Amino acid sequence: MKRKLQNSRNTANVVRIDPLAPDKDEIRKAAQILKQKGVLVFPTSGLYGLAADAFSIEAVGRVFTIKRRPADMPVLVMLSGSQDMKRVVRTVPDFAAPLVGLWPGGITLVFEAGDAVPEVLTGGTGKIGVRMPAHPVARALVRQFGGPITATSANLSGCLAASDAADLDPRICTEVDLVIDGGILAGGVGSTVLDVSRWPVTIIREGAVSRQSIDNVLAKRTA
Repeated sequence: MKRKLQNSRNTANVVRIDPLAPDKDEIRKAAQILKQKGVLVFPTSGLYGLAADAFSIEAVGRVFTIKRRPADMPVLVMLSGSQDMKRVVRTVPDFAAPLVGLWPGGITLVFEAGDAVPEVLTGGTGKIGVRMPAHPVARALVRQFGGPITATSANLSGCLAASDAADLDPRICTEVDLVIDGGILAGGVGSTVLDVSRWPVTIIREGAVSRQSIDNVLAKRTA
């Protein structure tokens, strides 16, 4: 059956959860795994992601290993709230402040990384991509954890990401500590990635939030 995960050997590490009203006990258990330097798969708005404590070099290293991701490729993080910005971002330029209003949702804003951000997260770029989750499970997880978590897609580097837990690569499922199955997600493109570390802002990847939406926000700033 399609809803059966491909890696039957690891089904004990799979929990199914209501995507609209996530079970609080399951979310607490998942957050505890993160606090113990674990890595888990979780649903975001469109695709499944890999979550780890963004400030744990060991946990973030596992994310890179699981994804077979080159060390020079940065990993974005999700925030539990605006209070987390000061933990990961050096500064929010005045021109970038209105763009934060596009959260929660499918836009990743790239800032100069704060001093406390592990270099492994930035891929040596000195910059960090951040976003605020819209999906109820992702939002509940990062809030329960109480700090930034990684949110890179749950796929091997160079391979397609999954919008259905049943389509996750078995190698991913085998190597994580937990898979949170939130059902079939919206799919489609990933988040729009926008570098706001300097003016003019630069779209690194156009995705869920259109260039027009970004231009509209910036136009209000200059009006």
